[in-house]
Amino acid sequence: MIAIGDIHGCCRTAEALLEKLESFPDRKLIFIGDYIDRGPCSREVVDLMLDLEKSRDCVFLRGNHEQMLLDALEQEDRGHYMIWMNNGGMQTLHSYEISSKQPGVSEIPSDHLDFYRRTQFYYTTEEYFFVHAGLSPERLIAESIEDPSCRHQFLWSRDHLNVLEPVWEKKVVFGHTVRPEPIRRPEMIGIDTGCVYDGPGYGRLTAVVLPEEQFVHQENVD
Repeated sequence: MIAIGDIHGCCRTAEALLEKLESFPDRKLIFIGDYIDRGPCSREVVDLMLDLEKSRDCVFLRGNHEQMLLDALEQEDRGHYMIWMNNGGMQTLHSYEISSKQPGVSEIPSDHLDFYRRTQFYYTTEEYFFVHAGLSPERLIAESIEDPSCRHQFLWSRDHLNVLEPVWEKKVVFGHTVRPEPIRRPEMIGIDTGCVYDGPGYGRLTAVVLPEEQFVHQENVD
């Protein structure tokens, strides 16, 4: 498997990283979420994902940014809409050449809305649990999966980062929390290296090849 971190509208960077990963043609690709917002090319990123799944075995997880888009679309109140706008949603609408006025979100092409809606909250294997943000370090992963209220944690949580020994029964792979270098601990791997940011040490899109735990980086070219 190969897990790929937060792309955030940086399509050319994602394409360049995928080229580097062509030496692993038979690996399942697990995208950790946050395909959109902040960067310039959210629409193109989703087009890339839709095209990629025609030829590769892909898993698309949901990030908090996809959830904010869906909340803005489905809750139909200005509060949810402004939360999304203040977190990069305006750049996403611009990539669709849509006005940033509130009704604009419903003008996103239907195949893209379907993509956002079918993203998964998590993906689990015998050895790994893949999630966008995190989950409670004080509960078994199986317990969090069974509790619908934990979906918010899957999209937003950082509680696990300051716990030395989570009680999890397998290794957790996640994005969401930006670090200059991947987080690599016995019980977790974090792969959000701030692709969309230009601060010191950031500006890279990161993938991890599993089970080798080989990291592959691509500098932002967007």
